[in-house]
Amino acid sequence: MITVRKNYERGVTELGWLHSKHTFSFGDYYDPCYKGVSALRVINDDDIAPGQGFSTHSHQDMEIITYVTEGVIEHKDNLGNAQKVGAGEYQLVSAGTGISHSEFNASQADPATLLQIWITPHELGVNPGYQYKVLNREHGIQLIVSPDGRDDTLRLHQDAYLYRILLGRNGRVLQEQYDGRSAYVHVVSGVLHVEGKILKQGDGAVVQHVGLLRLRTDSGTEALFFDLP
Repeated sequence: MITVRKNYERGVTELGWLHSKHTFSFGDYYDPCYKGVSALRVINDDDIAPGQGFSTHSHQDMEIITYVTEGVIEHKDNLGNAQKVGAGEYQLVSAGTGISHSEFNASQADPATLLQIWITPHELGVNPGYQYKVLNREHGIQLIVSPDGRDDTLRLHQDAYLYRILLGRNGRVLQEQYDGRSAYVHVVSGVLHVEGKILKQGDGAVVQHVGLLRLRTDSGTEALFFDLP
């Protein structure tokens, strides 16, 4: 079964410098039907004005993945990490016992867009940490985040995997979904067909389908696939 979450159904936060769409309940937006899927707690689609951003704030016991889709974000934290994350790049903050950080649009002229993803860890009170990766843009399905850091991926404290799907015109790919696992798909750009359901930019879907999942596009697409406990 594929349950679609349309882009226009998502919650919205508008702060002038920030336009954010929330797939799941977040901040002042609450929907009892959309509070996350398994360990996946947040997918925020953020558009940040030039020179603006999130001032220093703290997190605890959360795995926070940032995927920059346009522009450059500058990260700083109390562990001494300072990193500029550009379009197509990823960072992972393991908040653990506590971390304070800021995230700003590094440009004074151009907007920045990003996906911020929160995944609850399977263990509380771990040492906080920061990871950053530049990965080749490979067509097909590419593993980005894993629980063991295999194949030079980002490592998180949860039995969860994040894949990027990148397909050109008339692209086709199969993804295995195992019994007892949960899954969620989020479309970053283009149009993705998931077992007969059509997902457009900003759309997502809860996937309950044991076996090979058929994913295709006619015009090209980029999407994220979450394999969850």
